[in-house]
Amino acid sequence: MKVGIIGAGTMGSGIAQVAASADCQVSLFDTKPEALAKSQQKLAKIMNRLIEKGRLTPIAANTIQANIKYVDTLEAMADSELIIEAIVEDPTIKKAVFSTLESLVSRECIIASNTSSLSIASLAATCQHPERFIGIHFFNPAPLMKLVEIIPAVQTSNTVKNKARSIIIGWGKLTVLAKDTPGFIVNRVARPFYGEALQIYDEGIADIATIDWAMKTIGEFRMGPFELMDFIGNDINYTVTETVFKAFYYDPRYRPSFTQKRMAEAGYLGKKSGRGYYDYREDAERPKPTEDIVIGQAIVDRIVAMLINEAADALHYSVASKVDIDTAMTKGVNYPKGLLEWADEWGICTCVERLDALFEEYHETRYRCSPLLRKMLKAGTRFYPEKAAVKNK
Repeated sequence: MKVGIIGAGTMGSGIAQVAASADCQVSLFDTKPEALAKSQQKLAKIMNRLIEKGRLTPIAANTIQANIKYVDTLEAMADSELIIEAIVEDPTIKKAVFSTLESLVSRECIIASNTSSLSIASLAATCQHPERFIGIHFFNPAPLMKLVEIIPAVQTSNTVKNKARSIIIGWGKLTVLAKDTPGFIVNRVARPFYGEALQIYDEGIADIATIDWAMKTIGEFRMGPFELMDFIGNDINYTVTETVFKAFYYDPRYRPSFTQKRMAEAGYLGKKSGRGYYDYREDAERPKPTEDIVIGQAIVDRIVAMLINEAADALHYSVASKVDIDTAMTKGVNYPKGLLEWADEWGICTCVERLDALFEEYHETRYRCSPLLRKMLKAGTRFYPEKAAVKNK
């Protein structure tokens, strides 16, 4: 299969590696020669590392590298059957690329965007044949992360949706189907992981190290919220939050934090800049958390309650199925368990009580309980009744 990738940055290069590893003939495009050269050099290092670890043979590594052509014109990918755009999150720039691209490729070529939060319908509307357009959202690093969100626009044909999903599954990925709403599944449901942690810090309830300690040690998350924001980049994480906030008509639930905004403005972007919520410079001391179980449990309960609420709302508004929502959060951002499964473990009554307590304390609609949780409480139902039945046997 012939595949075109637009953008030779980290994400585009990663997707190109995934496609090439599935024996596709890949054309990787970028307007900057230095980006193409860097991508090629980085892939060679990755291949050498995999050979050293015994995960690839030299022949297989050479085949993967040979499967990728580095091109500096869009015309060079005119014979592609699938093209995935992975450039800057600027709708104006993306739309200009799609307008040019559509005049070059065949009518049967599927055109996709790897956007993490922009409207797929809006991008598709740029095309003369929007029914061939779809969102295919990989997670970073693309070669390692199993999850891919498939997001059809209202214009996308069922044939294109099914074919695109089948292709990505053929590349060895685990796909989930998401409605074209802001943030799709992961970047919508995950907002409280960052936002509520920042709120707790801003209120002076706990410091950064303590919040991260609580979420890792008690909550069993792989990374704390501040560690993860530093890893992602405070500029990127803030921009996604701001995009989702605006797209949801300024719903307080997604309101960005001034703390993160100031970090981004100061250039404290995290690991990539050497300084973020933590100092990554040489000889810098890591702050020590206050390892208080009571405070830590309260932090976990508050953040997880908000995450569960967001997952329940996503299901309430048919953003995705319950299985896809839980799969997306465990495979896309490595949560210790699915949030709807977590809600069942807590009990729906506990979820509602914790959210109502937050609303009673703050009187902010940010803490409003999902209508679905209230309906389930009234009906005495669970998200996974079948699991309870098996457990009770």
